[in-house]
Amino acid sequence: MEDLFSHSLKENQQLKPLAEQLRPRDLDQVVGQKTLLKDQGLFKRITQGLSLPSLILWGPPGCGKTTLARILAQKSGYEFFSLSAVLAGVKDLREIVEKAREALKYHQKKSVLFIDEIHRFNKAQQDALLPHVEDGTLTLIGATTENPSFEVINPLLSRSRVIVLEALSKEDLAQVLARALKKIDKSLSQEAKQALLEEANGDARRLLNTLEVAANLSADTKEINLQTLQEAAQSRSLNYDKDGEDHYNLISAFIKSMRASQADATVYYLARMYEAGEDPRFLARRMIIFASEDIGLADKHALLIAVAAAQAFDHVGIAEGWINLSHAAIYLAQAPKSNASYQAYQKAKEALQEMGPLPVPLHLRNAPTQLMKELNYGKGYAYAHSNPEGSAKMECLPEKLIGKKFLKEKLKK
Repeated sequence: MEDLFSHSLKENQQLKPLAEQLRPRDLDQVVGQKTLLKDQGLFKRITQGLSLPSLILWGPPGCGKTTLARILAQKSGYEFFSLSAVLAGVKDLREIVEKAREALKYHQKKSVLFIDEIHRFNKAQQDALLPHVEDGTLTLIGATTENPSFEVINPLLSRSRVIVLEALSKEDLAQVLARALKKIDKSLSQEAKQALLEEANGDARRLLNTLEVAANLSADTKEINLQTLQEAAQSRSLNYDKDGEDHYNLISAFIKSMRASQADATVYYLARMYEAGEDPRFLARRMIIFASEDIGLADKHALLIAVAAAQAFDHVGIAEGWINLSHAAIYLAQAPKSNASYQAYQKAKEALQEMGPLPVPLHLRNAPTQLMKELNYGKGYAYAHSNPEGSAKMECLPEKLIGKKFLKEKLKK
């Protein structure tokens, strides 16, 4: 007979998202990653007693990174702590370190710290984590969709094994789908099934989330048809393809809004990209380029503001770094505009392409040897600091370019 406690546990389980209800609890239940999960593969050997090393799990969304981390920690008998790099700070890390020390001291139990989206931890946060990985207080398992060579500091990388995970195949997703349909007691029309496997694009979590919405939309029918599935796919939270058309359309709109001095549109497109998961460092880089290309000599503070915002983001992190990016974007939008420095370089490049690399005038050449001095290297050079005005009245362009103007305006002081 089912008691009240077990009934409550069952009820709580049913309240969880479908993806969480179906999360594998054992390696034998995990689909995909066949090389890693084979009998003599690393993960199998870890669950059979091999010491659990620090790991960086690098792979696309929904391929099983979180699931594998939980299973490896549980099968190794480790305490499991989890942080989201998007939300956590150094304070959260310190609290987990203290709990891990207590687990080791009082229960002789090691601890795993799983950090989801570890690439969103800034350098200062990763530096704070490093000593606790070094001294064995924590075994790190980081999950990332980005190349860890660029996003994880070298000292952490050198103390971890990087494991590359693959997107799930359609056959893998079909297994996940079959389990899910059995769980929710539903069926899919054949065309809906094919559309869902295609739409999921190798992401099991995406597949399950879409299916769950579709099941709720068709609560009164046993079979989910294609129309319902399409409605479910559209009603899911914003999907932003960093390599797709939206990426290029939005960054174009963002830059053109800044150039047009439209601050409201600028901050709108910034929010669109940031909230959809665009790499904030990409946005910061675009603003640094914009500050020189489109403002340049018109506002000497613009580049400083853009660079400071990029540096501030690295200190603050993803949770509140948008404040710094918004500050910079609005400043750049409202600043006076000039592309004179950009155009000057382009004209200089055109001259180079047209005339080739012309010889440097003799008076500008360095003369470290006696022979060079005899050849008149450096002869006639005017030292600017000898002039009270701090400038030198001499021609510096090659002879064939004398009188050529690349810059159409002077620096505004």
